[in-house]
Amino acid sequence: MGLEIGKFAVAARGLSSKCAFPAIYSFGDSTADTGGMSAAFGPVPLPHGQTFFKKPSGRLSDGRLIIDFMAECLGLPYVGAYLDSVGTKFAHGSNFASAGSSIRQGPRSPFFLALQVSQFMQFKARTTELYKNSSNRGDLPNPMEFSKASYTFDIGQNDIIFGFLNTTEDQVPVTFPDILTQFSQAVLRLYGEGARAFLVHNVGPIGCLPFGAAMFPPKNTTRDKNQRAVAQNEAVKEFNRQLKDTVVQLRKQLPQATITYVDVYKDPWNFCCGILEPNLVLFRGTKSEDKNNTCIATACPDPQKHISWDGVYFSEAANQWVVKKFFDGSVSDLSVPLNQACP
Repeated sequence: MGLEIGKFAVAARGLSSKCAFPAIYSFGDSTADTGGMSAAFGPVPLPHGQTFFKKPSGRLSDGRLIIDFMAECLGLPYVGAYLDSVGTKFAHGSNFASAGSSIRQGPRSPFFLALQVSQFMQFKARTTELYKNSSNRGDLPNPMEFSKASYTFDIGQNDIIFGFLNTTEDQVPVTFPDILTQFSQAVLRLYGEGARAFLVHNVGPIGCLPFGAAMFPPKNTTRDKNQRAVAQNEAVKEFNRQLKDTVVQLRKQLPQATITYVDVYKDPWNFCCGILEPNLVLFRGTKSEDKNNTCIATACPDPQKHISWDGVYFSEAANQWVVKKFFDGSVSDLSVPLNQACP
């Protein structure tokens, strides 16, 4: 796996490119979290991380995330979590994403999108001051490179999930305009800080998630022949439609920016291993328990053959597939490779 993506990364770097992103600044939820939740609330345990890192890495996957593959293909080091103060270097970006986060302030994580943007603004101000007044700048971002960096968003899924958990199916889409107004405000704030290249992921089909279907099936919900929750997927499609319209409007407002919309809507029904939750686990194989009577998940023999790692999060193989599509422009609204998606 590592060799295969290595070859792809080398090929991607060799493509004709008008962009030389010196850094990545990431905003999002668990799909982009490279250690924020672990730093704030405690480490993510095995079997997470087993495929590539061979140990827990703060990522809710068996290996690398989309943002990790992006960094490889752009010739950058992996982007460390802003919340991780131990051994993290920020010269080539910082990751403000944290598992459980949402665009609007939500119940799972205090690090909603507006707060993540505020963290970035503080990060930029403090590192700029340190850079100007320090002779040891190796781990600090060059202030001149903030406007040349790639700013990525992978967030919104939890806003929709929270809606289905706490309101009716009909009420969920009513919240979308406010959610997307807050998203627009985040982009505008970053633009005001000099950001010019934005990459916006849409939301995947949450009605297909094995965890939701098996453990928390929606009440009175119509399902298709594959047992996917129709209402959830229809809501996601409507959210994605409005998100794409929001991106179009932002392009008109911010003519100096390049805003790329990336379609990651695909079916993660085929999952790999157990879901680690307090006193609850979705299992594949024989169940075992520790002394606290908490279920322990074991991974399937070959995670690379599965799209979903644990019934919620993508496997490393699926994340790699998405990034390959980034670099041929086939899932992007601008239809240009990632290394050409800059002003």
